Amino acid sequence: MHLKTIEIYEVIEMTEVKVFSTPACPYCSMAKDFFDENNIEYEDIDVSANREGAREMIQKSGQTGVPVIEIDGNIVIGFDLPRIKRYLDME
Repeated sequence: MHLKTIEIYEVIEMTEVKVFSTPACPYCSMAKDFFDENNIEYEDIDVSANREGAREMIQKSGQTGVPVIEIDGNIVIGFDLPRIKRYLDME
């Protein structure tokens, strides 16, 4: 009797999250704390120090205020927890 080894690869779809923020913004901190507490990886873009990041944020959202959160191409303006959870399929 011969046993065959079968390798199974699970494809895990990663959610891409970007947080356009500034260090002094309390709502930015709340958003990042939420992602940290839920083990959600995100890219933090400090628009006060990153001119290109600021341009990207304005181009995508039309906003100059922070936070602006991008979840798989969907834009959330401000710390809008219900919308964030919806885009993360957490409802």
